[in-house]
Amino acid sequence: MEKILIVEDEITIMRVLKAYLSKNGYEVIIAETGEQALSLFERNPPHLVLLDIMLPDLDGWSVLTRIRTQSTCPVIMLTALGEVNDRLKGFQNGADDYITKPFVGEEVVARVKAILRRPQTMYQDEGILRYGSLTLHPNSHSVMLNGQEIDLTPKDKTLLLFLGRHPNRNFTRDQLLDQVWGMDYEGSDRAVDLSVKRIRKTLRANGITNGAIKTIRGLGYQFRVE
Repeated sequence: MEKILIVEDEITIMRVLKAYLSKNGYEVIIAETGEQALSLFERNPPHLVLLDIMLPDLDGWSVLTRIRTQSTCPVIMLTALGEVNDRLKGFQNGADDYITKPFVGEEVVARVKAILRRPQTMYQDEGILRYGSLTLHPNSHSVMLNGQEIDLTPKDKTLLLFLGRHPNRNFTRDQLLDQVWGMDYEGSDRAVDLSVKRIRKTLRANGITNGAIKTIRGLGYQFRVE
């Protein structure tokens, strides 16, 4: 049974989320503060985190940053803040999705299912892809350098794996949003730019030169293989 950690200090919202997720077959664990969430995350690692931003101690951004130092577990930010800049901040810090309150319970469940489904089904029939010292494993949803896994967020891995499956092919931001974020994604296409920026930083830090993501002016991005 897949486990969901809900980090929410509003009891009514927490109970609604727990009811919907439990009804759909998920095991649910609850945290009402940031510190409690981090403690539970370390002791009882979940498959996905629903993370409120406005918490009574550590805010959601701080919790997300701490999670990203130790795990690529999917995180959906859950907040009353609806401005584009808040959404961009979430994606820039490694969030996988962003749901604004008030929300519909069925929508939350649908997004949870979509994110948890991607790693297992997105590339079922794909083989291992090798580009010099960089190896992409679509089936296990992992990226390796000289046999060691590179630490990327789930969304960044999905983007890199998608581009790696289509070397030297151009994709617009809209195409990448549809393929990686999903056709129901309503945020800014800046999420693609921020994800590419993080991937490039990680690849450069690990000395990868063959298999870089190139910007194609006026078109979008390409996974360039010499």
